[in-house]
Amino acid sequence: MKVQVQSIHFDADVKLIEFIEKKVNKLTTFYDRIIDAEVFLKLVKKEAKNNKVVEIKINVPGTTLFALEQGDSFEAAADTVLEALKSQLKKHKEKLVTSHSL
Repeated sequence: MKVQVQSIHFDADVKLIEFIEKKVNKLTTFYDRIIDAEVFLKLVKKEAKNNKVVEIKINVPGTTLFALEQGDSFEAAADTVLEALKSQLKKHKEKLVTSHSL
C-alpha cells in the first residue's frame, strides 16, 4: 500500500512520518485490498492546546474511508484516527462479505 504523508503549516520530523506510515500499514491486517492512504498532519493555532490534527483518507475498491482527530500530540491523534479507520474497514469488509453471500 502506498502511504503519502503531508504536513501542513510545519515540517514533520522523520520519526513522526515513520511512526504514522508504520501504523497506517498495519491496517492491511484488517483489509488487504487497500489501494493507498493519504495522511494530513496539521498544526492549528500554535499556542493553543489540542492544536494537532491528523486526517487520514484511505482508498479501497469502491469507496473512500476518512477519519479526523484533533489532540495534544500527533501520535495520540493518529492512534484515535487509526482505531476509527479500523472499525470502518471491518464494517466495509463485513458489508462486502454479506452482499456476496446473498
